[in-house]
Amino acid sequence: MKPGDTHSYEYQFSQDEVRRFAELTGDDNPLHLDPDFAAQTPFKRPIMHGMLSASVFAKVFGRDFGGSGGVHMSQLLEFVRPMYPDTRYEARFRCESIDTRRHTAEISCTVVDPTTGKTTLRGTGIVFHKDMFSE
Repeated sequence: MKPGDTHSYEYQFSQDEVRRFAELTGDDNPLHLDPDFAAQTPFKRPIMHGMLSASVFAKVFGRDFGGSGGVHMSQLLEFVRPMYPDTRYEARFRCESIDTRRHTAEISCTVVDPTTGKTTLRGTGIVFHKDMFSE
């Protein structure tokens, strides 16, 4: 990997996966789980947990972008628009810089709703990889 390299990953989570995430984390906010409650909000239907929607970053950093063995060290996130279960999204990644001394890469991350072209989530992650980002 080098600065300027890109990667994309399409994904979606079902309402059942949102329910299971709520069970695992204890975040049972009715906005994520109760269609009647969510219908009374500006979102009009259940939305995904923000951290569930960003959880794919760890998979991409650990296996796909930079090779297997990457460690997701930090992540800044901005939740721009709601994300909905059973909707396909595209996560786009770009290597911004590499620090060969620390074996890390700074990677920008943007999630887009392909049907609207609008950004739903964005941020910057730091990935450590002992073999990939060395001199």
